[in-house]
Amino acid sequence: MRQSIPLTWRRIPERYRILGVKCDTCKTTYFPKRNVCPTCRRKGKLNEIKFAGKGKVISFTEVSAPPEGFEDQTPYVLAIIELDEGARLTAQIVDARGTDVKIGSKVEKVFRKIQSEDPEGLIHYGFKFKLVG
Repeated sequence: MRQSIPLTWRRIPERYRILGVKCDTCKTTYFPKRNVCPTCRRKGKLNEIKFAGKGKVISFTEVSAPPEGFEDQTPYVLAIIELDEGARLTAQIVDARGTDVKIGSKVEKVFRKIQSEDPEGLIHYGFKFKLVG
């Protein structure tokens, strides 16, 4: 799907930082941002939080049959990551094969190229994760 330059620029905060919310009532964190706390409903008070970008692998798989546009990146590792602050997200783990990753492996956020549209088109950057320790 092709995106316009203005749309890409408007999404910079989301693409470059891991922004979510924390409920002051139940202390639960969520990513991506939500308007209502799923636990407290209307009683919850949500405040924006910038996650530190460190966490651990909860589940993972090595992708060898990618969706269109990601053929040049195979094989790659896709994981569910639980951030230190408690929220979970799905992200790619770079510079690793499936045999390198274990449940519980420590990871941290890195800034990488997500994809490019063509040799002269937009290049989309964002966060991925790498193994640490």
